Amino acid sequence: MRVPWAETRIVRNEKWLLVEEQMMTSQHQGWLSFPCGVPEILYECKECLVINKPPGILVQSPPGVPSLVEMLRDFLANREQPRTGIYLGVPHRLDRPVTGAILFTRHSRATRRITEQFESRMIRKIYWAVVEGCVEPSVGIWRDFVRKIPNEPQAEIVPESHPDARHAVLHYHVIQQWENKTWLEIHLETGRMHQIRIQASSRNHAILGDWQYGNSVDLAPDQRDPRLKPIALHAREITFLHPMTFETLKVIAPLPAYWREISPVFVQFEATGFHGCEPGMSKTSDDCPPTT
Repeated sequence: MRVPWAETRIVRNEKWLLVEEQMMTSQHQGWLSFPCGVPEILYECKECLVINKPPGILVQSPPGVPSLVEMLRDFLANREQPRTGIYLGVPHRLDRPVTGAILFTRHSRATRRITEQFESRMIRKIYWAVVEGCVEPSVGIWRDFVRKIPNEPQAEIVPESHPDARHAVLHYHVIQQWENKTWLEIHLETGRMHQIRIQASSRNHAILGDWQYGNSVDLAPDQRDPRLKPIALHAREITFLHPMTFETLKVIAPLPAYWREISPVFVQFEATGFHGCEPGMSKTSDDCPPTT
């Protein structure tokens, strides 16, 4: 589904795309910054740090285009006087419109050990999403084969026999449902491009705000550029082993403010800490009758 504020041309020429990104950067410099001027650091030690990623910012980007890595490196350099070279390893990424916990490393040994944890699937990542429709059953596994569409920043579901097919698996449970919307907790078993977004959309449960995958809800009506708009997908929690001491660390990222506009459910959550039911249970409204 195409929506009016999401009209944007698909650019296949990478040089022109870079120019367009640089023009967009100059027009939206205030938006492309940390919400309070400084990163929201959730955990920090000499070897690594976890921040709460804001929406609309690329984790890494070509020269001349702002990125989270560049902004964080500048912040650390200004903080750690006298200014010195700042090492910042990037063992994983989050999509541009996605918010939440993202882990960086501060030296090469830490990068190597954290990368090994990702490769061996020792790191546990929990996402929260609000999707359209009533997801059934209340607990489940989504299994698909996906691929990146050539020359486009988008993924698609393909048959297992497709030469570019990659297996995609996620586990979910319903936290709460209301007004034909579902709040999900998701555990990724694999980490494919736009995996949660394409798997949800392919089941007619597109993530709110995700115009790339067919949702028409606008979570940032004051922001005209669709590439800078957020979606209701948040990296809520990351659990990993400290790269030197091997202590288990679990870091939880607070929800961004715009989630309060999605539903009073999230205002209640902020006030009470309530976040639905235990895994395997769901709280439903009359618009989303419980499964049998």
